[in-house]
Amino acid sequence: MFHPLSIFVGLRYVRARTHKFFVSFITWASLVGVCVGVAALIVILSVMNGFEDELRDRLLALGAHVRVVTAPGAAVAPTTPDWERLERRLRAVPGVVGVAPYVELQALAVRTPEMLPVILRGIDPQAERTVNDIGHAITEGHLADLKPGSERVIVGSVIAQRLGLIIGDPVTLLIPISDASGAPTPALRELTVAGSFEVGFQDNDATLVFAHIDDVRSLAPAVQAAQGLHIRCNDVWAAPRVAAQIRTLLPPGYEVFDWSVDHATYFRAVRIEKTMMSLILLLIVAVAAFNIVAMLVMVVTDKRTDIAILRTFGAAPRRVMGIFVTQGLVIGWLGVLLGIGLGVLLALNVEVIVPALERTFRFQFMDADVYYNTSIPSDLKWLNVVWIAGAALLLTGCATLYPALRAARTAPAEALRYE
Repeated sequence: MFHPLSIFVGLRYVRARTHKFFVSFITWASLVGVCVGVAALIVILSVMNGFEDELRDRLLALGAHVRVVTAPGAAVAPTTPDWERLERRLRAVPGVVGVAPYVELQALAVRTPEMLPVILRGIDPQAERTVNDIGHAITEGHLADLKPGSERVIVGSVIAQRLGLIIGDPVTLLIPISDASGAPTPALRELTVAGSFEVGFQDNDATLVFAHIDDVRSLAPAVQAAQGLHIRCNDVWAAPRVAAQIRTLLPPGYEVFDWSVDHATYFRAVRIEKTMMSLILLLIVAVAAFNIVAMLVMVVTDKRTDIAILRTFGAAPRRVMGIFVTQGLVIGWLGVLLGIGLGVLLALNVEVIVPALERTFRFQFMDADVYYNTSIPSDLKWLNVVWIAGAALLLTGCATLYPALRAARTAPAEALRYE
């Protein structure tokens, strides 16, 4: 006889359900439920990972992996030569592939009758290319047009649209500065639009204006402008480690921030959404697990006589438990394996499946009039697959315990009294 006995009988019960229509239906419903739940979890989390990657790319398109800025309340603001020495020093830090200086000022962009609050950022065009993708984001004009003394600016696409700006148009910037006594003395400067950029992120496209760093420094005293360094790492995920290393090298008066700190709110919101979505979709697997419980309870009730006969032949309660645990695990874990296969297949082919569905049903998931990106991205992470499979296996395994305990407690005399 096949050994162990529990597995042999359990597998036999799995195959012998065809003449019991209702039990067989619940069995298949449980298997399909587990499969669909696992597959949906894998696909949804992969799509959310893809959107998270898109968000990170857009946030960092005009930013940096690490920022070095002047600490608030510093006794003496670092001068331009100080920043240049610090820039040379940071280029030698392991993991750093680019360093670029920048200066930022709050301003109002004025073009009668419209006014918009903007951030005027002064950059070195050559160095800036080494820390972000500004060159690829420019849709009109060229980054090389920002030259010292040219008084040219490159504006965000939303700013250009709201103010009606095209290349060659003048735009007036109102810069709030104060004199030595602290009295406000706003400065007006008329600059020329040299181009526009677009990254598909409102915080950048609607607020940023780029100019050459020397032009921005000439607009306001150094103590009233926010100066700093943008740093790019060879690996975006290594930014926190590189930031910690840089922090140990800096003298007092500086602060270091990495992208995970600068944009913590966005990614915290994404993590909460992913967590809630995972819990909701796990309910599908939980419902399927309850179906397994119901199916096994009916099987135990139907097999009371068989259980009693096994007990009279000397089968221990633990062996009887193993029979029904085996039956439940085979059904549940087969559903998990099928779900993993289906989910991975769909997640790896989302970019092919979604356009096919859009052509078939003649609708668009991401309307181009509403969304900057009209495709649905997918990023399958095997760590997600592992924990989804583990959670599903645990749920289906727990579902077998109550029916198996009930079978083990069957009294042979009671079951065979009327046989």
